Amino acid sequence: MKKNICIFLIIIVTFLVQSSMSLVLPSVLPVPNLALILTCSMGFMRGKKSGMWTGFLFGLILDLFCGRIFGLTALILLYIGYFNGFLFKVFFDEDIRVPLVAVGISDIVYGLACYLVRFVKGTSLTLGSSMIHTILPEAVCTVLFTIPLYFLYHWLNRKITANELEEEQSPWLRR
Repeated sequence: MKKNICIFLIIIVTFLVQSSMSLVLPSVLPVPNLALILTCSMGFMRGKKSGMWTGFLFGLILDLFCGRIFGLTALILLYIGYFNGFLFKVFFDEDIRVPLVAVGISDIVYGLACYLVRFVKGTSLTLGSSMIHTILPEAVCTVLFTIPLYFLYHWLNRKITANELEEEQSPWLRR
């Protein structure tokens, strides 16, 4: 129960930071997708189920406060968390290369999914223009922000995991 509360608090804090990023960064820079970084990190460090739930909850919060189509971001992040959960078996504590590649690919997939929805709704942007001006710059910015945030999420995951192990070993909390 404590781990779920901790992960929910991490989601809320990350949402608040992501919401205020557009105020802090200059308007010419793309805003990194911190929701994607957290979803990929949780899927990568904790497995498919945790990645799915993190992506789904974060997506619902984003849809509730920022989304135009309720549930769409939640669905996209759910799938991204699930597929990044497959990398759980190749998780190494201090290796950053695999998470960087996973976040980069996931951000491009996320951008293409958002483009597809805008295309179906009747936007006039072409795929090439959207890739050059929106999707790729955001992916690069998100990958650059992944470096410090991944180590922060990794440290928090170790703390949560240590608390889980203490609870399992406590004779008072055994079922």
